[in-house]
Amino acid sequence: MTDTILLDLDGTLLHYTQDEFVTVYFGKIQRVFARLGLDPERATKAIWDGTKAMILNDGSELNSARFWEEFSQVMGGGLPDEQLKAIEAACEAFYSGEFDTVRSILKNADLTLPRRLIDEASARGFDIILATNPLFPTCAVTTRLGWIGLSLQDFSLVTDYANSSYCKPNPGYYHEILSKVGKAPGQCLMVGNNTHEDMVAGTLGMDTYLVTDFLENETGREVSAFRHGTLEEFADYLASLSPVGAA
Repeated sequence: MTDTILLDLDGTLLHYTQDEFVTVYFGKIQRVFARLGLDPERATKAIWDGTKAMILNDGSELNSARFWEEFSQVMGGGLPDEQLKAIEAACEAFYSGEFDTVRSILKNADLTLPRRLIDEASARGFDIILATNPLFPTCAVTTRLGWIGLSLQDFSLVTDYANSSYCKPNPGYYHEILSKVGKAPGQCLMVGNNTHEDMVAGTLGMDTYLVTDFLENETGREVSAFRHGTLEEFADYLASLSPVGAA
């Protein structure tokens, strides 16, 4: 019986396209690098290469360690520890502050829906996990959740780059979550908007729901292969599930 719901964030609870996010996000974080005296274009490449390193992470170290190792190499073959710590601190300050202005790209017709959905799931006894691809620090996740009236405290687990050693679509990402929360795949429902990154959870034995408002389907999968619908329709589906502990 399903007693745990894993929710993706970007494109699922947060409605915007990845292309628009990338454009606005990099336009703003490049200013941080410029203020630090770094070449913004090179730093942008370092972020992309660091992100790729995290996606390819094999579980041998935390994503945060993989990211900053790669970032340092791209920026000059290995930055001094003090400089790297200053860059990391400046980025965290950005995610807790200026990053909040990226909320202007939100397309949610109803910004109260994610809050209502979480409250409904909680009231029905479900354990709720924010299964956002762990490519950012906690402060960046906190800021994005705030755009839709949510917080870290709404979830029993929130994946981020400092507590995860895999990324989507690696099945190891989902295995790692299951290990942390002590659940079996058959207890879980993964909800997301990406036919590959999110729906791969089904290969582990998890139930899945594909949210189609801002569908990502780079691999051209047949959407009808999955239970699917808008976020509003998922809220209706959630209401049809038996409350946890019901006979």
